[in-house]
Amino acid sequence: MFSFLLAFSALAGSLLVNAQSVIVPGAQWKDTSGNPIQAHGAGILKVGSTFYWFGEDKSHNSALFKAVSCYSSTDLVSWTRHNDALSPVSGTMISTNNVVERPKVLFNSKNNQYVMWFHSDTSNYGAAMVGVATASSPCGPYTYKGSWKPLGADSRDEGLFQDDDGTAYLLYASDNNQNFKISKLDANYYNVTAVTSQLNGATLEAPGIVKRNGVYWLIASHTSGWDPNPNKAFHATSLAGPWSSQADIAPENVRTYYSQNAYDLPLGSNAIYMGDRWRSNLLGSSQYIWYPLDFSSGSPQIVHADVWSVNLGAGTYSVASGTSYEAENGQLGGSSRLLSNSAFSGGKAVGYLGNGGTVTITVQGRGTAQWVALYIANGDSSWRNTTISVNGGSSIVLDQPNTGGGGVVLSVPVQLNLRSGSNTITFSAGQSNYAADLDKIIVY
Repeated sequence: MFSFLLAFSALAGSLLVNAQSVIVPGAQWKDTSGNPIQAHGAGILKVGSTFYWFGEDKSHNSALFKAVSCYSSTDLVSWTRHNDALSPVSGTMISTNNVVERPKVLFNSKNNQYVMWFHSDTSNYGAAMVGVATASSPCGPYTYKGSWKPLGADSRDEGLFQDDDGTAYLLYASDNNQNFKISKLDANYYNVTAVTSQLNGATLEAPGIVKRNGVYWLIASHTSGWDPNPNKAFHATSLAGPWSSQADIAPENVRTYYSQNAYDLPLGSNAIYMGDRWRSNLLGSSQYIWYPLDFSSGSPQIVHADVWSVNLGAGTYSVASGTSYEAENGQLGGSSRLLSNSAFSGGKAVGYLGNGGTVTITVQGRGTAQWVALYIANGDSSWRNTTISVNGGSSIVLDQPNTGGGGVVLSVPVQLNLRSGSNTITFSAGQSNYAADLDKIIVY
């Protein structure tokens, strides 16, 4: 069974869970029809007990606009795709030749209307506008109202925040991405009325705000194109500021576990960090990186979890515990060799995998499909991949992101069918290219 450590619960012990009831950051997520979820740059809206996930459909592997998708779920795990919320309109700023990114939706109780805001741009990102569309139901379809520069200034990456009193705010990278602004929306949520706060020289993008105990927490990345950077947190007791200096939400060297913030969803006294692991040359294969965002220390910290679950009723999260197997204890084959680095678990890893080098690790299984996390280091600027074979069977290929350095370790998940009892898993056989160095694996 899966063994879970319960966070913020008086209950301790093991939980038996269905393999589909867990969140696995970095895996390929599929909807209830079995299709890959296409909802990048996420925005989440809760209506009653249903969550709606809006995002960019990148299935055409392009930054240009295809659709704003709409999915629904009652558990944040099983997602059903509906009609596209927003579709291209030729001859406008939302044509297939334009850019529509980071859609966010709020419900406006004054007009009983759903209002979508998004980053609206030309293909070269030179327009730097916001766009607005409206609908009478969560998934729409939405009617495009127009695109413009808020208060005459640039707006690229943006988000929305609705305060407890219903007042809404636009969060956006402005002035050629140099200054970050928070501006109040009008009562209809159709436009901004005034700048509430400005963080000069902050170079922030991908923003979200979570309010906890009267404190506003701004989560945002810095600007590094499609490449990840260490996302930061700022706090203030008023949206007008003053805002604190930046603080890390994860160890700096992991670059927010190779992700960029998209949305931050409250969960009890904590929250969920919802990010994207962008693949600029294959945007449709960009992965979703969702982690618990824990506030128990007084400031938000990402809880790294290969496999985890939420209890929405209790407002808690649970992190799975698995069995670790050190790669250096496996059987090395061909040209693979041991590497030493204090960053590796136990100080060692197996390198020179692929191009003749292999390692085989013996693990215990439960006779079912199980998640296995590979802890890897890839100092290249590009992604690598590895073949994986279970018990001598046919191989699958798992993509491996660059980790930010040969001494920086990230985990990448794969689901494998393991028989009950002993299994052998062989990595990197039959491939001419090099795979990432392998530190360890954890079987869940």
